[in-house]
Amino acid sequence: MGEVYRARDTKLGRDVAIKILSNAFVNDPARLARLQREAHLLASLNHPHIGAIYGFEEANGVPALVLELVEGETLADRLAHFGGGLHLDVALPIARQIAEALDAAHEKGIVHRDLKPANIKITPDGRVKVLDFGLAKVVSENGSGPDLAYSPNVTVDGTRQGMILGTPAYMSPEQARGHAVDKRTDIWAFGCVLYEMLAGRPAFSGETISDTIGAVMRSEPDWSALPTEMSRTLAAFLRRCLQKHPHDRIHDIADLRLAVDGAFDVLPEAPIATRAAAFDASKSGRWMWLMIALAAPLLLGLGATIAWLLKPAQSDASRTQPVGRVSVPAHPLAVLLQLTRSSVMALSPDGSHLAYVAGNNEIQDSGGALRRAGQLYVRPLDSFEAKPIQGVDDAQGPFFHQMESGSLFLETIN
Repeated sequence: MGEVYRARDTKLGRDVAIKILSNAFVNDPARLARLQREAHLLASLNHPHIGAIYGFEEANGVPALVLELVEGETLADRLAHFGGGLHLDVALPIARQIAEALDAAHEKGIVHRDLKPANIKITPDGRVKVLDFGLAKVVSENGSGPDLAYSPNVTVDGTRQGMILGTPAYMSPEQARGHAVDKRTDIWAFGCVLYEMLAGRPAFSGETISDTIGAVMRSEPDWSALPTEMSRTLAAFLRRCLQKHPHDRIHDIADLRLAVDGAFDVLPEAPIATRAAAFDASKSGRWMWLMIALAAPLLLGLGATIAWLLKPAQSDASRTQPVGRVSVPAHPLAVLLQLTRSSVMALSPDGSHLAYVAGNNEIQDSGGALRRAGQLYVRPLDSFEAKPIQGVDDAQGPFFHQMESGSLFLETIN
């Protein structure tokens, strides 16, 4: 519809772009109204990734837009130069800047409706500018109703067939049918542009305009042409951009910008329909761990109590015995008995009794000679009283025997 020239603003000393209507439409009131509307829409936008407008001028009856001159090549030129898809490291920064430009326009209620590689410029320093808002329209949140003037099968003045206002390969199905459009038609076009950058081919194409529109309506892109190193999350978002029905598409370009930046790559690679169930499961898991944390001290205390109750009782022999002090009367035979390796006392194996020899008795042996002998005493260690053993008045070297029955037997050397 328009022609764009490079010009010099002599007042401000800068280069600008001048956009005027082509000769075929210079006297067309509808085209003139569209040019004026483009001026108003651009004046409402102020974003680093959208080409700016400097003014609306008229000379000799010819209206013109004074626009920012964006140096560099279009995205279409770059794709043609490479002859294939761009590397992810190159394509994704471009896609992110396009998404930012559309997000700014959508916040103002403006739908571009003609997003394509030829309307995207890349400056020498890598900045992206979205241009040509000639078909842009302010729409309500729910769309603006049918707009058959932009349908691809419209006739102009009843004489020219096939005048396409818009580009069929990037039109959404609802736009091609002339139905109400909203920001989701730009999301479709964004998906077409991103696919073409990555796959190196248009998402939808045909030999004729009708073939291309037919592919838009009925065909699916060749998803196998996408690079294998592309994240599954971004691939899923791209598929959602190119759903035929607008209700099935991504609803907000800001979500796509986050997806391009990899913000969702940390999420489980689950279908979108199952994310709510996964979220509920994660909440249940958090409650379970909280209950375990609260019950852990009780469980530990209960376990310690049970272990103490089940611990085997110690045998009497292994129990710690009380410390006792024992005094034994001196025996005159003590030295002699020590020399003969006999002892004047003995302690029972269970540590409960002490046997000892004491006293200074004179006993006549069978030869009539007198000799000294001692009395045998036994004292329980839990008592202070020692009892003499009756009938044993010639005792030496007492010792205990542990019987099989467990009882103790005391003997002496006579």
